[in-house]
Amino acid sequence: MKKMYEACWEIFNQCANNQMRDIQFEEVELEDPEEYVRAKFKDKNFTYEKTVLKDGSIIFDIDTSGIKQRYSFTEI
Repeated sequence: MKKMYEACWEIFNQCANNQMRDIQFEEVELEDPEEYVRAKFKDKNFTYEKTVLKDGSIIFDIDTSGIKQRYSFTEI
């Protein structure tokens, strides 16, 4: 069964003197956020760690060839 999520995609800046990051928000209807993440990065060499928080939010900490990214999914 599909659920609506607010998805937050963060790309962390690699510059030592710049702590800013790129952040994008979208609303998505998904059956499986993990499958969404795998499909999003299917053409990349990547690894990820999945964390499920007490409130049900799902966090994916992603490494794509040394670039740190994070996808957070919160059910709405």
